[in-house]
Amino acid sequence: MTKRTGVAHRLAEALGIVLGTQEIPLRLRAWDGSEAGPAGAPVIEFRSRRGLRRMLWSPNQLGLSRAYVAGDIDGPGDLFESFSALSSVGKFAELKAFRPPTLGERSRLLRTAVRMGALGLPPAPPPEEMNVTRFGRKHSRKRDAAAISSHYDVGNDFYALVLGTSMVYSCAVWEDENTGLDAAQVAKLDLVCRKLDLRPDMRVLDVGCGWGSFALHAARSYGVDVVGVTLSKEQAVLGRKRAADAGLADRVEIRVQDYRDVTDGPFDAISSIGMAEHVGREQIANYASHLFGLLRPGGRLLNHAISWNAGDMPPDPDSFIPRYVFPDGEMLSLTVMLGALESAGLEVLDVEALRLHYGLTLRAWVRNLEENWDEAVRLTSEGRARVWRLYMAASALGFERGLNGVNQVLAQRPGGGNPPLRLREWI
Repeated sequence: MTKRTGVAHRLAEALGIVLGTQEIPLRLRAWDGSEAGPAGAPVIEFRSRRGLRRMLWSPNQLGLSRAYVAGDIDGPGDLFESFSALSSVGKFAELKAFRPPTLGERSRLLRTAVRMGALGLPPAPPPEEMNVTRFGRKHSRKRDAAAISSHYDVGNDFYALVLGTSMVYSCAVWEDENTGLDAAQVAKLDLVCRKLDLRPDMRVLDVGCGWGSFALHAARSYGVDVVGVTLSKEQAVLGRKRAADAGLADRVEIRVQDYRDVTDGPFDAISSIGMAEHVGREQIANYASHLFGLLRPGGRLLNHAISWNAGDMPPDPDSFIPRYVFPDGEMLSLTVMLGALESAGLEVLDVEALRLHYGLTLRAWVRNLEENWDEAVRLTSEGRARVWRLYMAASALGFERGLNGVNQVLAQRPGGGNPPLRLREWI
């Protein structure tokens, strides 16, 4: 530990209270130029007293996140290194929601803020915080539409910078770490097509179709007709243009429509890739039942969704991800998802875990964002770009540590014949 001077050592005390540890594995740099912490450790900069004030009023993950999004604190180096260091200590290492500070800890934090001249009214949250979607009944059609719009309607050009030419916003499937992002996304799309056993002239429903990448691949490579539904108007506009540009407008229909309002089945197959996270625990049984009703007998459903792997305690609904990234999003355990599908009458044929693949995918997205940082800020705002960098980097580590998982569940509606004896070999 190097000698502590200036206000940096008091910042270390305050951060230690918030994190629940006395050993901060970071080099802290304060607004007065002082530094504290292990030499050679990842650096975190506190640019103003406002960052400390945010921690005082919200001594948890949300306070730290607000400070980063607002630019009150920054990580000038490798954000993954900083997060990896943080994830090894205190409350981050517990894989649980932050416990509130005790009365004694709050008193110590207050005294530290007084000594550093950081007392004051709570700073306003950054404008990127998504409070508007919290009005109305949770998972009503209107509120879900607002939640989806707040995340996906931030600009197609911005997403193109992050996602690359594939325009796929879900976990890719990597042959190895050297596989390019676009190739890994094409491999995922084709894997879904093969699991669904797509054949020419089948009618396919793509739930949460995004910018139409799966629909285009399935129509082009397998000769099927696809109906894609999304609640994002910007996604639908670009998806329709991509279909027209590819000469597939007669095979690909993109609708702005809630999946609950799709009634023109039956479909020979249904894909749901990265959409079920928006459904919610209270609605997941209805989701599975509705998709069951849209399938013809023997039709297959591929449900690709993130899972919560960290025990019975769900993520804090007032933490960073729900407030800034996926309002009303809920990660369910694989057990809950399988139970909903089976209770709806579907037969589960196969489950494939892709947890480590998502870590690689998120790291590639972060790399794209950082390499195009100035353009990303121009297209949105610095705060929005910071939100995406923070959430994608933190999520990558969450998948790598096992806090989250992602699973492809292949299910079939009974009544149309049996699958092959060895499904994996056939795929």
